[in-house]
Amino acid sequence: MQVSVEVGEGLERRLKVELPFAQLTAEVDKQLQQLARTATLPGFRAGRVPMKLLRKRFLERARMDAFGDLVQSSYGEALKQEALIPAGLPSIEPDIDFAAERIGYTATLEIMPEFELVSLADKTLKRPVCELTDADLETMLAQLRKQRGTWNAVERPCQMGDRLTIDFISRVSNEEKDETETDFKLELGANTIMAGFDDGLIGASVGEQRQLDLNYSDDDDVEIAGRAVTYTVTVKAIEELFTPEIDAEFVAAFGIDDGDIERFRADVRTNMERELTQRLASRLKTAVMTLLFDANPIALPRALVNEEIEEIREKLSKDLGFAVKFPTSLFEDEAQRRVALGLIFSKFVTQYELKISPAQIREKVEQIASTYEHPQAVIDHYYGDRKYLRTVESVLLEDAIVALVLEQAQVEDEAICFADLTAASR
Repeated sequence: MQVSVEVGEGLERRLKVELPFAQLTAEVDKQLQQLARTATLPGFRAGRVPMKLLRKRFLERARMDAFGDLVQSSYGEALKQEALIPAGLPSIEPDIDFAAERIGYTATLEIMPEFELVSLADKTLKRPVCELTDADLETMLAQLRKQRGTWNAVERPCQMGDRLTIDFISRVSNEEKDETETDFKLELGANTIMAGFDDGLIGASVGEQRQLDLNYSDDDDVEIAGRAVTYTVTVKAIEELFTPEIDAEFVAAFGIDDGDIERFRADVRTNMERELTQRLASRLKTAVMTLLFDANPIALPRALVNEEIEEIREKLSKDLGFAVKFPTSLFEDEAQRRVALGLIFSKFVTQYELKISPAQIREKVEQIASTYEHPQAVIDHYYGDRKYLRTVESVLLEDAIVALVLEQAQVEDEAICFADLTAASR
């Protein structure tokens, strides 16, 4: 077998392979011998057809089958001989001349990129830090009270924080068709429709109609940004939120049967601290990924990017419940980022010989399970399928890479409040 390599554009390689013709002849004879055991032709019993007739009838098929087997067996050997690592399946172009007793093929493929990790010594990593305050706890308790609150009708002009039931008609400038909405629930201050809408209704009473002349901002859809819109709004009901006090009955709804308010507050704070730790770790990991992606520009195999695009599309289709037909370009940047980070992470694992022990995996699984009502059931679930354990192993490898980056880069703490941290992660 003779092999040569031509370098194409980027990561493309053309692998030219010439095979000994005698190898094909031997393989054809082998296939015809196998066929002779079961082949039937008119006038002959199964297994009794003369080889001369078999060769005349089935030679071309045997040649092509034999050639396919030779390509399959020789391709891996050719890659190993030339030290090429393919990034995907090749495109095979046969080169066959039976009269000249020449057989071969050209395999066009993309190879995995070769690169070295860039030094992070002069790179700055912003590490998010956050301290949970008493004010954060009180804000969370207020949110829990609001979740358990009830909306009651009031007979007064509306104010910020009220919930309105409204009918409205909207018309965007230069459009003839009106949009109508009836019995729409609007919480003033939530800004669910557009900027200025809620403010324009402050002080309105039940039965009152108001006209709001507003403009879409540059942050809105490009087709309507800057255009004027007129809303004709009729207020049908005004409700005020009445929140319960934190008493024994309130905390009992959260599993504190003895009504111990201080224990309830301590539990809420513990949950907030757990969430804080998780959010900080997630935000830090995202910062590390961005740093590594920006610091290590890599030529990416098109085959891997296309595979990632399809995975993103399939997951989105599954989440939405219907087949997504958005253009490929919509997923291009995210796919390239994922492929690049996958290659960078693999390089870290290899270069630093990172390994995760079974004990580390067990500890992580138990940590995850501890947040559930029945921890052992969760542990059994993870250990019931290896794919779940592989996911845990991947997370631990990512954590190890984050730790390495923290050792190598210039780290600057960046303070963030709990409210902003949790809001940005939702």
